[in-house]
Amino acid sequence: MGHKLNFIVFAILVLVCLLLGTEYQYIESAGEIDTGDTAWMIVASAFVLLMTPGLAFFYGGMVSKKSVISTMLQSFVALGVISVLWVVVGFSLAFGDSIYGIIGDPRTFFAFNGVSVSPNPDFAETIPFLLFALFQLKFAIITPALITGSFAERIRFRSYILFMVLFSIFIYAPLAHMTWHPEGLLRNWGVLDFAGGTVVHMSAGLAALAGAIYLGKRKKRIEKPANIPFVILGTGLLWFGWFGFNAGSALGANSDAVIAFANTNLASASSMIAWIFLERFQNKKMSAIGACIGAIVGLVAITPAAGFVTIGQSIFIGFVAAIVSNFAIQIHKRSEIDDTLDVFPSHGVGGIVGMILTGVLAKDVGLIYGETNTFVYHILALILVTIFTFFGSLGIYKITDLLIPIRVREDQEDRGLDASQHGENVYD
Repeated sequence: MGHKLNFIVFAILVLVCLLLGTEYQYIESAGEIDTGDTAWMIVASAFVLLMTPGLAFFYGGMVSKKSVISTMLQSFVALGVISVLWVVVGFSLAFGDSIYGIIGDPRTFFAFNGVSVSPNPDFAETIPFLLFALFQLKFAIITPALITGSFAERIRFRSYILFMVLFSIFIYAPLAHMTWHPEGLLRNWGVLDFAGGTVVHMSAGLAALAGAIYLGKRKKRIEKPANIPFVILGTGLLWFGWFGFNAGSALGANSDAVIAFANTNLASASSMIAWIFLERFQNKKMSAIGACIGAIVGLVAITPAAGFVTIGQSIFIGFVAAIVSNFAIQIHKRSEIDDTLDVFPSHGVGGIVGMILTGVLAKDVGLIYGETNTFVYHILALILVTIFTFFGSLGIYKITDLLIPIRVREDQEDRGLDASQHGENVYD
């Protein structure tokens, strides 16, 4: 019955979209729309979408050979699940009329009603509102996909889909609203998050930590990556897509986009070099995996600060993030917490470093400019987001587990998730 229920629920959602969705309102004159900004944002949205397949390769290459397909599909399936959820209610919860600055009214843009091709000056003055909604969709897609690295090789696929839906509604949407909505709580505090350091990376990292704790350790902790070239390919795709992630968050083809583009590249470059040199300093070999993780950590850390700092400061942020995350991974490995692909010490810690350094370095309002308000509110936001995301995610794991057992059986884990969950194998 449970298998049939999945299809029935989805069919009902499709029918709701069909019946309640309205035709797009076209404007006769395109004077309000800047064609350059619109063209860039279409491209940036495609860039960000590419990050999720990139993440699939990045994660898929690092797990054991028995769970490559499962791990990659956990990222890839978010493209479908979150896209439909976003249209039905997700966008409205994130960007609908504000309810106490915490979450949007689900009725505001339910089934994308009111999401027209005319610009909405509350969010982006020069591009179609529909394009803004689609750009934000790509962020909503990759966030739950990032979490999957922490519980790889031991989660039931159907349970993961349910968790992804609940996380997006109850964790991601409120954080996006509080941070990016004009009336959002954190935004009105003056908290700066240019492209999602708090909303995406901190939330994913903290939910990953909660997941690793809740699901417990794997029966066998296999640390040998299945396919290192997959990891390198995934890193390249993520780095490429991150230009849309950060530079696209300027919401136009403008100087802020150029600054964010440059800072994104240099922070990642600095972090990658710092990581492999630190490995050699620690009498280890300079590894491909280390170079890739270092590059990603730099991208994570620069995300909240991308449009607010100088090139030199972006290099500094990448350097600091690499050192902090490297030591965080070493400490994490010695703990009893089995975060399979080190999502928390990479994305969570990287996001925290980026958030704090944004409060220190942000142009004109950072601590180094003699301003304390921004830094203080960043610390308060850090505490608030940590408590809300970690304990909220723990609650969602528990609810998911009550509805659909969240962990696979021991015999299924032994066979590997590729065979037990999907009936497929990469390696014979």
